Amino acid sequence: MGSPSSFAPFYVFGARVFTRSSNVRLSTSRLHLNVWSSVRSTATKLFLTLSLFIVFSLPVYCQSTGSIEGQIVDERGAVIEGAEITASCPSIGVKRVTTTDDVGRYQFASLPVCDYQLQIRAKGFKEQILQSSRVEVAQRLTQNFQLQVGDISERVVVASTNNLTEQTTISVGHVIDQRMVHDLPLNGRYFLDLGLLVPGTVTAAQTGFSTFPSRGVGALAMNTAGNREETVNYMINGITLNNMVFSSITFQPSIDSVAEFKVDNSTLSAEYGQNSGAVVNIATRGGGNGFHGEVFEFFRNDALDARNFFTLTSSQPPPFKRNQFGGHGGGPIIKNKLFFFSSYEGLRQRQSVDLNSLVLSDSQRASATDPSVIKLIALIPRANFIDSAGTPRFVGSARAPVRVDQWNLDISSNLSTQLRRLRDPQR
Repeated sequence: MGSPSSFAPFYVFGARVFTRSSNVRLSTSRLHLNVWSSVRSTATKLFLTLSLFIVFSLPVYCQSTGSIEGQIVDERGAVIEGAEITASCPSIGVKRVTTTDDVGRYQFASLPVCDYQLQIRAKGFKEQILQSSRVEVAQRLTQNFQLQVGDISERVVVASTNNLTEQTTISVGHVIDQRMVHDLPLNGRYFLDLGLLVPGTVTAAQTGFSTFPSRGVGALAMNTAGNREETVNYMINGITLNNMVFSSITFQPSIDSVAEFKVDNSTLSAEYGQNSGAVVNIATRGGGNGFHGEVFEFFRNDALDARNFFTLTSSQPPPFKRNQFGGHGGGPIIKNKLFFFSSYEGLRQRQSVDLNSLVLSDSQRASATDPSVIKLIALIPRANFIDSAGTPRFVGSARAPVRVDQWNLDISSNLSTQLRRLRDPQR
């Protein structure tokens, strides 16, 4: 069986939200090694450095990864023991090698999301190559092979297979892949809105605390498979993103930082816990061997807006301007070994919110005699509009600006080659 992946990422995400009525800052926790300054021995510092390197070089099980497994047989259906299988993804520099066991089975665990090429070699059989096998987030893909008798120098190339059934799990879920994430138009660019494409998922009622869409932030929960919105567990790269107080997603990552995500809404695997409802497993984007980047700007204003029905003192729509802008870029720091990816997204929204409230009439104001009540009445605006029923109203507008800044940095290293050489110098 194949050893777990040694694709070690370092991921930092931050968000800052400013509105007229709130000042909320959201960011991931940071690891502070305050003991370092108190360590004076050089040998102790070296020991700590090596210990940290070993810890962070261990297989990372908490990533939003997938796996490939299967069985290799000959033309008569007999299992082939000791066949060598190589899974490689040149775009991110990942290459894994394993051999089949005594029943002809193999497994590649904890594979990063990518299109993999599978190469199978066995003595006395033709070499077989599967050019493309897509591993999606939280997917356990089964790929079985039947080798033909012949010289190992002969090669059989298969472009792709149509067997995409997960035969090793009973979980019911749906993947929103990278193409859907980046190509589908989204009003507000809230990735959670794409979750409505998953069967069994509906827009949550706006009466809940987390389902009410906030200006510049969007709704922070959804309903799937008949569960309440508070029962959904949101995970980003294998780490929970839930607000532990309200059981909603802490913040919505920028759509440019999301590679793909999967919603498992029933019969979950034992590896998931914490919540009784669905699991939203988010895989973020990372760098690769090629440089890539993008900048964007989305602009909306009130030029084509209609007047609000309740704006009774003006024939013009309320002022509205929205600028959503940013960019992302990634590439290699050291080819096939160390990669980076970073993105930034900003939102600047200038908006006036219509006000239409019932207020006291002048006669009602004059009838007050209690000194405390008179002081409170002074805080209530006077009526500036009388409707057709003779009811006094205050009609106006109030500014409601929104400022949001989101950024992320992903540094990933591929240590599998170095670890493989340490484990097996002959290879």
